[in-house]
Order: sequence, then C-alpha cells, then structure tokens
Amino acid sequence: MELHLIRHPRPDVPAGVCYGQSDVGLAEAPDAVAARLRPILPARFVLHASPLARARLLAAELGSPLLDDRLKEMHFGEWELRPYAELGPAIDTWVTDPMGFRAPGGESAHDMSERVLQWLDALLANAPADPVVVIAHGGPLRAIAGHLLGIPAERWLSLDFACGHAARLDVEEWGVVLKWFNR
Repeated sequence: MELHLIRHPRPDVPAGVCYGQSDVGLAEAPDAVAARLRPILPARFVLHASPLARARLLAAELGSPLLDDRLKEMHFGEWELRPYAELGPAIDTWVTDPMGFRAPGGESAHDMSERVLQWLDALLANAPADPVVVIAHGGPLRAIAGHLLGIPAERWLSLDFACGHAARLDVEEWGVVLKWFNR
C-alpha cells in the first residue's frame, strides 16, 4: 500500500502556545497548500483526515475525506491554548516521560498513539487497492510512521513532520519503505 502522510497547514497560533485538539484557525490557506501538494500525490487515492478544521479544510481541498476522531491530535486538557511558559515545572515532568505524561484533564502520548494505531490496524486489515492519503497532526503522524518503521515510541518525536508537507511510505508484506519525507 502506498501511504501518504500530510500534516495540516500552519495554524494561526502564537509561538509557544499549546493547542492540541483546540480547533484553531490557519495561517496558511488550505487551497494554496493543496495546490503545492497535488503534483506529488497520486492521481487517485482514498482520503482520510482528522475532523479538526486545520486538517479537514485541507482534506476538503483535495477530495472527499473520510473523517475519523482517532486521527485527532493529542488532547492536552487544561493546557489547551495556554503558553508553555505558564506551565512551570510540569513541562520538566513531561520531558522525562514524553509517552506517559498526561496534562490535567488530557491524554498521554501513549493514549493518543493507542487510538491512532487502532485506526491504522483497521486500515491495514482492509487496505484499499488505491493509495491512501492521511491528513492529520504531528502526533498522530509520528505514531503512524514510527510504528510502521519500527522506531521505538520514545524516539517518535524525532519524526518532525512539517506543516503543509507530506511523507510517503510504501507498506509491503515484507516491510515498510520510507520513500520521502517533508516534501
């Protein structure tokens, strides 16, 4: 299966603000990002997307997406829309346990990856003949790519998906090939 992973366009959020599942606006026009991506995508594909506006709006420019809540970004609970500078020593706790830490009222990266990988398992069990394009967020895309490439979960943060860019992985019976990243 040819799998294209696209991170949503750049959000309209001040630098240093945690936004997770908050439905924020976009600093980049989805139609411009779609125009830039079309030449590198296959002519036909099955399109999946997070229902959060920053992913959904880009997906609507590229086709008729199948929206799935499991593709949403990690929920940061009480941290949503707060500057990281206001969070104090809790940030240090998160750094020491990036997969297990949970912001108050939110979910951990482990929780997020579990729901994303449930989505991925369902996709792989019923893989379509056409290529698949997924438009989502940094966290879910790291979980998908990291899992498929066999990277330990604690190293997934090293997969830095750029906003409005795509990666391609070819999923074969014998393994997965990273064809390109951040185009």
